[in-house]
Amino acid sequence: MTETAKHYNWEKMPTENLSDTIGRKLITGTNMMIAHVYLKKGGIVPMHSHHNEQITYILDGALKFLLGEDQDEEVIVRAGEVLVIPPHLPHSAEALEDTLDVDVFNPPREDWLDGSDNYLRDSKE
Repeated sequence: MTETAKHYNWEKMPTENLSDTIGRKLITGTNMMIAHVYLKKGGIVPMHSHHNEQITYILDGALKFLLGEDQDEEVIVRAGEVLVIPPHLPHSAEALEDTLDVDVFNPPREDWLDGSDNYLRDSKE
């Protein structure tokens, strides 16, 4: 059976507000997920890891990532830059300014789809 293409418009999609400083919009295919993540300056994504490969592309703003179990590697990713995060690498992020980040995951993040991503929902900024 042939699948049909699906067309989306980011502007017409509702934003899921996870906290006072983080919101997102998700599009999921069979094997990949793409998300717009909206972070207000000072917003924190706490340390976590996942089996999904992640590509983060910053469209606007800047994120400071801390990488590794000890969070001892710092990478600042600004508008027009991309960070590829391999599966199982612990990472956290802080918005250095209001930021629009595009995240691509393979496979799709099941915790984002089923709402079990408490590390984002329970974060205290």
